[in-house]
Amino acid sequence: MKKLVDLISQEIKKAFVQKGYDEKYGQVSQSNRPDLCQYQCNGAMAAAKEYKKAPIMIAEEVVAELQGDHRFKEIIAIMPGFINITLSDEFIAQYLNDMQRKENFGCQKEVSPKTIVIDYGGPNIAKPLHVGHMRSAIIGESLKRIFKFMGNNAIGDVHLGDWGTPMGLVIAELKRRKPDLVYFDESYSGEYPEEAPFTISELEDIYPTASAYSKENPEFHEEAKQITFLMQNGHRGYMALWKHMQEVSVTDLKKIYDRLNVSFELWKKESDAQPYIPEMIEYLKDNGYAEISEGALVVDVKEETDTKEMPPFMLLKTDGATLYSTTDLATIVERMKLFNPDHILYITDKRQELHFERLFRCAKKAKLVNEDTNLQFIGFGTMNGKDGKPFKTRDGGVLRLEHLIDMVTDEVYKKIMENRDMDQAEAKEIAKKVGIAALKYGDLSNQASKDYVFDLERFTSFEGNTGPYILYTIVRIKSILEKFNKTGKKISDDMEVLKPETPVEVDLMLQITRFSDMINSAYQEQAPHRICQYIYDLADKFSSFYHETKIISDENSEKRQASLILLITLVRDILLTCIELLGFEAPERM
Repeated sequence: MKKLVDLISQEIKKAFVQKGYDEKYGQVSQSNRPDLCQYQCNGAMAAAKEYKKAPIMIAEEVVAELQGDHRFKEIIAIMPGFINITLSDEFIAQYLNDMQRKENFGCQKEVSPKTIVIDYGGPNIAKPLHVGHMRSAIIGESLKRIFKFMGNNAIGDVHLGDWGTPMGLVIAELKRRKPDLVYFDESYSGEYPEEAPFTISELEDIYPTASAYSKENPEFHEEAKQITFLMQNGHRGYMALWKHMQEVSVTDLKKIYDRLNVSFELWKKESDAQPYIPEMIEYLKDNGYAEISEGALVVDVKEETDTKEMPPFMLLKTDGATLYSTTDLATIVERMKLFNPDHILYITDKRQELHFERLFRCAKKAKLVNEDTNLQFIGFGTMNGKDGKPFKTRDGGVLRLEHLIDMVTDEVYKKIMENRDMDQAEAKEIAKKVGIAALKYGDLSNQASKDYVFDLERFTSFEGNTGPYILYTIVRIKSILEKFNKTGKKISDDMEVLKPETPVEVDLMLQITRFSDMINSAYQEQAPHRICQYIYDLADKFSSFYHETKIISDENSEKRQASLILLITLVRDILLTCIELLGFEAPERM
């Protein structure tokens, strides 16, 4: 089903051609002056230069060609050469009825579906998730859902950090605390215990303690490095502890991601890429891509067009050790072998842009990916406190993500109990869904690359451009539909949305018709904030419509009432689809 703006453009282009002008000048866009018209075409302004004719003359010719077309209530040419378009009420209503009958409201899916691997997790095992992990998870989950909605095979990968010095630090600190554990007995040859010798709480205390201790004790830091080396080379005891760390950490991570309504198709780890490294290094050496520079093995990724310094991409340090960059490159090799993706997308802090630029150049130069494989980095801004600095706890520490979720959920619960008479248990269940909506919408309504201020009071408000306001609109519509169902009336299959009778009804219908256009923009631009803006405008227009329209009224004829019910059902269904794409859900009541 074509987007409404494309259908209108199609007719305007035909008129331009009929009058002897190139069809490219007939492109229509949504009006930036809705008080004057709904859509506009400015092509006559550009055509004037080519055809050496006054733009108003061209516009008037095109408008004359379209007089009497049933699609337009009004189409006029105004100085200096704009074409203002107002659609007929019947045409708008018919478009809505077509949307209602079509799958995905008539939104056309990707003509050539792609396999897309999305790297949007990135936490390290043995460490808790903190607020710095939130944006990657929220943005990545929404983009994955948008990609899938458009018909692609989208694969989300958490890509855990589990192979570097932090693992050695944890094991060294565990050895300092519990030296008698069987894992440290070099003579032990039996099976190691199935149960980990630490809980998640203990594990989360061990790493920061070890990190701080290593900074003041060089010998401890050296011991951790040696343990890391031995672990990476198959030391039985250290490998067993490493596996315990994975199991305990992943179990906890899944709980937090579940609360955030974020999921991954793959729970891959840095260590999964290790088997690919030796062959990859040999390939890069043998084919002349890698060279020794100051004792390290690097790939020169400079290009002639560079206007700033571009450091080489390092593969091996002077002592032969691999780096984070080595693992990232090997992970691309792994992903190409396992999935042969058309597109690999990384979502991390925008400060990592240079690293990914060099990674992608190296992969392309060395032909580790196909020539047309799209390697893309989306860098997001920081979530800041009201002081404009990265969000911290009151004592200046990094806030754990689960505590942030609790904070938002508790604030929503408090507001529910202040304003409504509701059972506490039910209010707490509702607050969980509304809290996640507040948190996710507060984040996703901002352009990903921009920093934003976390404002607890504003994000949890039930009014304004917020997640709770969107959910409240959905719940309100559900309540109206429930009242209608209790009347015992039925909507027969042959009933349709009738033409609008009031300006607010026209506004609501027009906003509904822009769904496909919005989804395509969100998809092409990889911009969930487009969905947020659309549903806020839709909820706002529904609110105006609701306050001016009697829906469950005996004054309405059967057809008129059926039309209104069908219309608000469509609003509900579109809102539900959109919040699903954003990654949150609506309760039954609020």
